[in-house]
Amino acid sequence: MHDESADPRNRFAEEARSERPDLSLLCLLVGAVADPSLDEAAVDEAQIELDRLAGLLPYGLRTPRAWASAVADLLGERCAFRGSPGDYQRLESSLLHEVLRRRRGLPILLSVVWVEVARRAGAPVYGVALPGHFVVGFGAPEEQVLADPFAGGRVLTGSDAALLVAGATGAPLDPAMLQPATPLEVVVRILNNIRAWAAARPEQSAVALWAVELSLLLPSHPARLRYERAQLLVQRGDFLTGAAELDAYAEVVAAVEPSTAEAIRGRARAARAMLN
Repeated sequence: MHDESADPRNRFAEEARSERPDLSLLCLLVGAVADPSLDEAAVDEAQIELDRLAGLLPYGLRTPRAWASAVADLLGERCAFRGSPGDYQRLESSLLHEVLRRRRGLPILLSVVWVEVARRAGAPVYGVALPGHFVVGFGAPEEQVLADPFAGGRVLTGSDAALLVAGATGAPLDPAMLQPATPLEVVVRILNNIRAWAAARPEQSAVALWAVELSLLLPSHPARLRYERAQLLVQRGDFLTGAAELDAYAEVVAAVEPSTAEAIRGRARAARAMLN
């Protein structure tokens, strides 16, 4: 008999709605949807590896800078976790179990490794969602130390962070950008990265579909994701389900944008016509 609770999508939805969502578990469940061979035992193994790495950090660290230095020494130097431009071309770079195996990944996934290892060892650590480049923060705002796991844990000065933001957005660094990112904010950004990766590769529409479907399981999400899912279903030949989704989305927007709703209903009719 199929165990519903063991289904990674169900577990993902349940964890995302829990009082204190577990970031590493959510990321590993994304991996389990991407790679059906990643079973419960493999998810547990990945968590055990994070525990093992945490156990290698020294005891008695007091300051944010000492934590940043110790984690950089362990993960950046000894374990050689880091990123390169080529990592942006690979789906594995967005999957935590693969990042733990390959020790390569996108800035946000490397940051997840850092945060989860350091947190287990008692560090005052959190992700920092700078536009275009995710990093890690240690300590309270007045003594915050930023580190870049993609660069092996290089400590960032204020001007380094400002340069990263200016490079990504052309805008100045806003202090609000240095706030700790919540687990769900991190997961949204990871799923957005996966959707962007798949959107650039039309042959990867199956990846785009599961990434959208996981995004829809999060407690809050933009309504427009339903439209994106409907389009993907039509693109993949599931015309009836896609058309039904388009009609449902048209109902959502009808009150605010009647002309948009009518255009979407037209797409639903066109999708149904593909069956004839």
